[in-house]
Amino acid sequence: MKIQILEEAENDLIDGFSFYERQARGLGAYFLDSVFADMESLYLYAGIHAMHFGYHRLLAKRFPFAIYYQIRNSVIQIYAILDCRRAPAWIRNRLS
Repeated sequence: MKIQILEEAENDLIDGFSFYERQARGLGAYFLDSVFADMESLYLYAGIHAMHFGYHRLLAKRFPFAIYYQIRNSVIQIYAILDCRRAPAWIRNRLS
């Protein structure tokens, strides 16, 4: 399987990096490293995560973020990487 990060998800990563880098220097890089490690786990565990708003949702281990993905033609497509502290209505709207 191959992992494809869509443009919207890339923008989510940039936003998360910027937020954490403003909190403390180097924290943004740690955020990216952690989320990429979580995404790599999809090579083994893709498809086992619960469905939310029509997407599988993988919860990040070290940060309050969720990775929303679908599997299409043996490709894991990551649609969004969102802060779980956002309102559920905002998340649902973002994924629509």
